[in-house]
Amino acid sequence: MHLRNSSWFRVLIILLVGTFSASWAQTPATPSQPQKVQPTPLPSDVDPSDPALPVWARPATPPASKTATNEGNVPAPNKAGTLPPDLQREPAGQLGQVQRTDKGFVLKVETQEITLRATVVDARKHVVTDLGRDQFTVYENGQPQTILHFSREDIPVSIGILVDNSGSMRTKRNAVTKAVVNLVRSSNPGDEVFIVNFNDEPFLDQDFTNNVSMMQEALDRMDSRGGTALYDAVFAASDHLAKAAKREKKVLLVVTDGEDNESSVSLEQAIRSVQDENGPTIYTIGILGDEGKQPKRAKRALQALSEQTGGVAFFPKTVDEVDDISREVARDIRNQYTITYKPTDPKPGWREIKVVAHAPGYRDLEVRTRKGYFANEQRSASSAGGQR
Repeated sequence: MHLRNSSWFRVLIILLVGTFSASWAQTPATPSQPQKVQPTPLPSDVDPSDPALPVWARPATPPASKTATNEGNVPAPNKAGTLPPDLQREPAGQLGQVQRTDKGFVLKVETQEITLRATVVDARKHVVTDLGRDQFTVYENGQPQTILHFSREDIPVSIGILVDNSGSMRTKRNAVTKAVVNLVRSSNPGDEVFIVNFNDEPFLDQDFTNNVSMMQEALDRMDSRGGTALYDAVFAASDHLAKAAKREKKVLLVVTDGEDNESSVSLEQAIRSVQDENGPTIYTIGILGDEGKQPKRAKRALQALSEQTGGVAFFPKTVDEVDDISREVARDIRNQYTITYKPTDPKPGWREIKVVAHAPGYRDLEVRTRKGYFANEQRSASSAGGQR
């Protein structure tokens, strides 16, 4: 590379040689303190930023203050523990909140696709599996939504099976275990299943697996004592699904014979824990005895858990009916439609969902899916049970 100006370069060389000769002629005594080296000033007609100036002749860049940076080049906090105002990040804020920035006001929102699992039955409660995309209409908060993706296929599912292990279930456990194993065998081979036994608290006795023998071993782990912490079990299981499930489609199956009498969370909190954008469908089996003797509170709770999530609540008269019900649940799971849409309203909060279907040759089609969800709200549930 050629230098742009040779005259100033000759002047610079003369100055540097003179300075070097003078320092060589002197023999300074050993200083008690380090001496500061005074840089030789450049001629006035020399531009310090000129790219042709040799590196060794450029003015030194002052070192960064140790109080301003740390070893990772991250600005150090002040005495109050915060960064200087000009170095602070813009606060993230909460979804749906209006934030003031240097560029004006910003509404922080997040719009994501919502996926529904829907079962369609006719007037005789027979499952209908031959409908197309154009025969469905999705409403969110009363407004029609555009369906982006649509399918009906048997896809693998993450399933949590919650079995009442309280004292009153002692004589029913063998029949329940058989029914659960048959459900798994009737399901998609790619499903992953975990087992929660609950009495006065829930226990994860088998984490996700597709090994039927391991599931049966966990189901045979009968404690049959204490009360019934059903809501705690649902709360903990939904949290485990959200954090550990590998499948996008999620299901909970709850089998119990009585009402909750031990939980630390309420029914409302248990339902809220499964009402996120991709919450599970819940099927419940309440072995509550004859219709006239069924505890009303227990029945209402199981119906609420199922109906709010697009599932079904079953109330067999005897434990012998549970096996047939479990196979029906497996068929229901494997014959659902998947409907995906992007909400037109991105604001956070509760969203009510309704899906309707109309098709030639069918009357009074019923679409069963979740009733709604809480949009753009960070999950706060934590496991309420242990693992043994």
